[in-house]
Amino acid sequence: MTTSEAATPSDKLDFKRILPIIAIVLVDLMGLSIIIPLMPLFAARFGANPLIIGILQAAYPSMQFIGTPILGRLSDRFGRKPILLFSQLGTLIGFIMLGFANALWILFLSRIIDGLSGANLSTAQAAVADSTDERNRTQGLGLIGAAFGVGFILGPIIAYVVLAASGGDYRAVALTAAFFSLTSILMTTFLFHETHHDDSPSATKLKSSFTFSAMLQALTRPTVGYLLLIMFFYQLAFGGYEQLFSLFTLNRLGMDATDTAGLFALAGVFIVIVQGGLIGRWSKQKGDRWLVILGVSTLAIGLIGTSLTPSIPVPWYNQADVLKSLAGQSAMQITTQNIKVSLPSEASKGWLGIIWLLVASFPAALGGGVLHPAVNSLITKSADKNEVGGMLGISAGFYSAANAIAPLFYGSLFQWLGAPVPFFLGGLILLVLWIVSPRAIKKE
Repeated sequence: MTTSEAATPSDKLDFKRILPIIAIVLVDLMGLSIIIPLMPLFAARFGANPLIIGILQAAYPSMQFIGTPILGRLSDRFGRKPILLFSQLGTLIGFIMLGFANALWILFLSRIIDGLSGANLSTAQAAVADSTDERNRTQGLGLIGAAFGVGFILGPIIAYVVLAASGGDYRAVALTAAFFSLTSILMTTFLFHETHHDDSPSATKLKSSFTFSAMLQALTRPTVGYLLLIMFFYQLAFGGYEQLFSLFTLNRLGMDATDTAGLFALAGVFIVIVQGGLIGRWSKQKGDRWLVILGVSTLAIGLIGTSLTPSIPVPWYNQADVLKSLAGQSAMQITTQNIKVSLPSEASKGWLGIIWLLVASFPAALGGGVLHPAVNSLITKSADKNEVGGMLGISAGFYSAANAIAPLFYGSLFQWLGAPVPFFLGGLILLVLWIVSPRAIKKE
């Protein structure tokens, strides 16, 4: 009886300790999710085709691939707080530039600056890992994911309100995102307390700088190596889904930024339910291995289902209104000749396309909600305590590499073979992972 009672508290997550981290991530992600539905459409305003939009979407993760692992190593030496503040400052600068952008190259520069300093989420994950143990770490990381999901609910809603109040001005949305980024900086400054306090010699001595060989060495580790491959290939498939989704809905269903923001909000509600209420329970009952296999399988179903969405515009679709929405309050005249993404005809409007997409979005959201925290939890359990920040940085590096490759690959396929093809191929990649993972991931 005494042993049982003593064991129970250690299994519980210390919510008071990680609550400031979750709140900071929530505000930070609200700023990010405000602009996610708009970025491809923002670029389309300046005449970018799907391939160029793919290159723009790749700019942020490409730079993040370089910067995040280095910042992860630095957080192991100097602490989480200064690195988190540096990352948030870069995000703020990027959003401000986006708000005043009047040319495509400024969009590129804003994403490059944000990407080079973009270690917000991985540093927050490292802070949660500092504040948890192996028995409750998945739940803690899941709550970070839940904050991510709540941000994806509130962000698109805020984007919708700002668009309505500003007459469809995308720049007002970007400056609103900058306001939330500034808020996250203030919260980190005054609410966040340093979590990395290991004074052991192995932790305090300077570790070697991050190199690509460090990533290759991590791949040779029996458990961590395969988990890093899972992180890369799942995000390679899912990254195109996330980054080209608004172009897909524009092309297949004639949906503008406001409509797409609504879909992002709906997916966010589902992710919050999964990550905030279910993932901790599933992890304890079934284990992280089961969660990874579940996530891969449902993502495969969701992406293939999305690719098969019928090209039937939503009932309220009006081509002139969509073009007006893309133009916003800018002085430029937007026509179908300016837009390099084909718009559907108004001849065959109906409910089938949007209903089909909604049904396909649920398994995709389930997989996206489960995989990231489950894979990172397994990685932290397989790494030494003093290298958790570095390993999460390497994990984020693989994640960013996939995000950098996915929009280039998917943007090319989108432009040359059609909108459904990249989503279908993403689903096939996940099907392969679904077959391989049960054998490659050892039972816990």
